[in-house]
Amino acid sequence: MAWVLLVTAGLFEICWSIGMKLSDGFTRLWPSVVTVAGLIVSMGLLSAAVKSLPIGTAYGVWVGIGAVGTALLGMLLFHEPVTPARIFFLLLLVVAIVGLEATAGE
Repeated sequence: MAWVLLVTAGLFEICWSIGMKLSDGFTRLWPSVVTVAGLIVSMGLLSAAVKSLPIGTAYGVWVGIGAVGTALLGMLLFHEPVTPARIFFLLLLVVAIVGLEATAGE
């Protein structure tokens, strides 16, 4: 269950980071509300997950999910560069996230 909470927290990490971009420096009401709500939910779920997961693993996975998801959405929504190098390094992040999860019990 802790892993489900952690992955969900990572998805809300993406939500609040994209919301921050859309809020235009917290000058737009609804994107700002979504940003703050996403941040609260993300932190709350992370807090619940670390009750039974190692903090280093949980934090690394949480940040990794947020980083990969935000980078991909940045490419899709905001037309950020899509280059082979960026895709390669995002794939390395995915490998690192899977590796952290796979070795969490060691």
